[in-house]
Amino acid sequence: MGVTGSRRTAVVVLLLAVPLVALAAALSLGGEESEGRQWRLLEEETFDRRLPVDAAAWTRDSHGVNSPWHVDGLDDDGEVWDVISGPAFDQALGTFDVYRKRVRFGHKGWLTAEIAAQDKDKDGSPDSDPTLRRTMLNGESAALIDEPSWDAGVLIRPTHVLPARYRVEVTLRRIDFGGERDGDLRYDGKFNGYRQRPCVTGYPWTFQGAVPGQSRCESPDVTNQNGFYYLTILDYATPAPHGNPGIHNHRKVVLDGYNSVAPWSRRYGVCDPASKRIVSVKKGNLNDINAVFIRGDRFRKGNNNISNEYYYKTECGDFSGDSTWGPRGRLHDILSAAELQPESMPSTSYTFAVERGKESYTVELTGPFRGNARTTLRYTHKFVEDGRPVWHYNQGAGEYDGRFDRSLTYTGPAGKYVDEHIWPPGSAYPDSFIIGDPHLNFYEGSAVVDDIRLFVPDD
Repeated sequence: MGVTGSRRTAVVVLLLAVPLVALAAALSLGGEESEGRQWRLLEEETFDRRLPVDAAAWTRDSHGVNSPWHVDGLDDDGEVWDVISGPAFDQALGTFDVYRKRVRFGHKGWLTAEIAAQDKDKDGSPDSDPTLRRTMLNGESAALIDEPSWDAGVLIRPTHVLPARYRVEVTLRRIDFGGERDGDLRYDGKFNGYRQRPCVTGYPWTFQGAVPGQSRCESPDVTNQNGFYYLTILDYATPAPHGNPGIHNHRKVVLDGYNSVAPWSRRYGVCDPASKRIVSVKKGNLNDINAVFIRGDRFRKGNNNISNEYYYKTECGDFSGDSTWGPRGRLHDILSAAELQPESMPSTSYTFAVERGKESYTVELTGPFRGNARTTLRYTHKFVEDGRPVWHYNQGAGEYDGRFDRSLTYTGPAGKYVDEHIWPPGSAYPDSFIIGDPHLNFYEGSAVVDDIRLFVPDD
């Protein structure tokens, strides 16, 4: 069933009152860093000062290659959508505007807030007021990510790309982006974290492009899916909220939650780290944390090849997303590493970390996961492991010889788009992290984060 447990690097540590920063400074943390290397704190943000986001002005995104938020052919107005959607895409995009903020903060502006919201009535201002602002929680300062409407996005990212080797970490102190509370998806007048109102759809971006003749309210409802990116590494320098398919082509390493009761999620699985047993997501609390290494050699046909295949490392074993797991192999697609307990917050918290070493990525999750004492889960994947690469792992051209290059075809109602070279020799892809919601047409809620820290090797 795709298990390769003999190659998995995993450490489970019970933590009592030892701060994670102290551990990072005192211990060697990371796969090939085991020769005794220590980490040195380079930057940190503890949110002791007021954030400048609310005072910043909104800017209308002009789209096109000259937009400061342009990415590539899978961008909000990208060439891929034009080709596979035809006139339906331009018509759909013309029904609304997107307004944005890009605000630097922290020591010497080392962090950037990226805020975006749709203006569906095109009256010159966004339809909602997403933000990142300082808040107090249990008498301590932190940052509130507040996204009151699904048609918006809020991200924290580094202002400059990450160094060749690093450890980045963040503490989660509260989360309300869907999932159950006390066994129920309906709480505080919401369903799965969404305020109840009509026409909450993912329009116009789908993995097949815009659907001809389909209006916003005729598109599929998205309230059965909510989630949050706790800490994720992307392959370009300036991440910002965009239509949700685009990000699926840019992820390297993912720590996120996907709280879904959509029909296709019924066969997802969850690992219990204590018992090392996999159960159906239907037996969980829909507050799962996914620890994912993104494959660079396989792609998900169900997502029109726009999304890479996933590789999971858990206490229950290691699996590729195109295999099966659990009782009698009935589960597939997503295997979560553990479950959060939002009801226990803010008296408890969770810390997430990603490291890039000389030859590998490592993810780390710390907290009181459901059914477990406060625990640290730690998994390492080499840049290329058993012939399986982490997508776009090479920050420099010299780290990669082009062996995984190929073409990909995306299809839609108006035709096909062929990307001839998805990972050519001579290419390079910087590392940047995101914390928050990168989807301009999915997800809604709020979260409180704290203590964003960047470490480099103490050579």
